[in-house]
Amino acid sequence: MRLLCSLIILAFSLTLAAQEKPAREREGGSENLGHHVPANLDTILRVQIFLDQELFGPGKIDGALGEFSYKAVVNWNYAHGNKEIYDWEPVVRAAEAKVPVALASYTVREEMQAYINPELPEDPRFWQNYKAMLYRSMDELVAERFHTDETFLQKANPGLNTSKLKPGDVVQVPSVRPFKIELVKQYQGFKEDAILSRHIVVIDTTERMGAVYDEDEHMIAAFPITPGKPQFIPHGQWKIVNMTTTPDFRYDKKFLEEGQRGDESTAMHIPPGPNSPVGILWAGLSKSGIGLHGTASPRTIGRAQSAGCVRFANWDAIRLPSLIRPGSAVIVR
Repeated sequence: MRLLCSLIILAFSLTLAAQEKPAREREGGSENLGHHVPANLDTILRVQIFLDQELFGPGKIDGALGEFSYKAVVNWNYAHGNKEIYDWEPVVRAAEAKVPVALASYTVREEMQAYINPELPEDPRFWQNYKAMLYRSMDELVAERFHTDETFLQKANPGLNTSKLKPGDVVQVPSVRPFKIELVKQYQGFKEDAILSRHIVVIDTTERMGAVYDEDEHMIAAFPITPGKPQFIPHGQWKIVNMTTTPDFRYDKKFLEEGQRGDESTAMHIPPGPNSPVGILWAGLSKSGIGLHGTASPRTIGRAQSAGCVRFANWDAIRLPSLIRPGSAVIVR
């Protein structure tokens, strides 16, 4: 465990430097952002797609050189033993070899309408009146399906009003393996696994990254996260005690604002769905009431805060059962 902790400190201190550099560059400084940083949109998109598929999440795929793209490059280099961790060239070469095109055509299908409810309110007080927390629009569904947001979806389709997508429309989307909401099983539980339960999750609340290490202390994945509010963050070592898809959600205003469980009579029970506050997966920790989970708003990963839990984009959260299981240690730093 000592070795693991030293690796954690190294990996995330390096990503911190990568995070700081883009800000100085935008202010007109001349500091190098790294070696061989791509300048064109197509290459950046292909690098983001490659990193996403390699389980080193760059955040939403949008062709922008943001904080999490830099961190993903650093973490990928670190995990692959590259000494020049800021060098983009190995990632660019790999992306060019494995991602033939940045954008692909997707035809909106009629059956996707079943996962949309444009009348779903934004006000949490009314959520318990609905059977499911569905997408509010087709462009929200398509954007999350392809690991991006509605803003980039419109940018990639200048001749199409993506806010009014309908079945039969052909949309240009990132050529990433899609997150298919229709394949997410209802209330699927996951048990301990002889290998995966030995994996370790490190949640760095300062870096806003969640990394997974195998039992030999090798980093095998890293995703952007949103940590809880500072006063509620459960620092320490815990373990995953349960894991399920499409969880119901107990909406407790007092817990969210004060970190203390409120009276059951005032809590609301929110139905499952991609727009649930906990998204499409819950991994509960041995710290009561705290878990790793999805989110209703992937564009806010890294920015908005929950009470004490750790949020992943739904397309990253759904990959957690293939990396960790109940019994896995979770270190919150």
